[in-house]
Amino acid sequence: MARKSLIAREKKRQRMVAKYAELRKQLKEEGRWDELDKLPRNSNPIRLHNRCQLTGRPKGYMRDFGICRVKFRQMALEGKLPGVTKASW
Repeated sequence: MARKSLIAREKKRQRMVAKYAELRKQLKEEGRWDELDKLPRNSNPIRLHNRCQLTGRPKGYMRDFGICRVKFRQMALEGKLPGVTKASW
């Protein structure tokens, strides 16, 4: 499990990106780069990092499910993910 501070920091960045999204888009279209530079750095969506919704793990993230590979495997074996079965051939 990731540290609570890192999870909180990522959520804060997500809120900031959502808050400034429209303004960033408008400034880019108008080409006002000096004003764009004055916005907070964390308002840039590039700074977001995908994390597991359950544990906050930053690596081994599966976009389709929004969870890390460890939790994916555990939930799939427990039958908690619909349509996911263990392959055997």
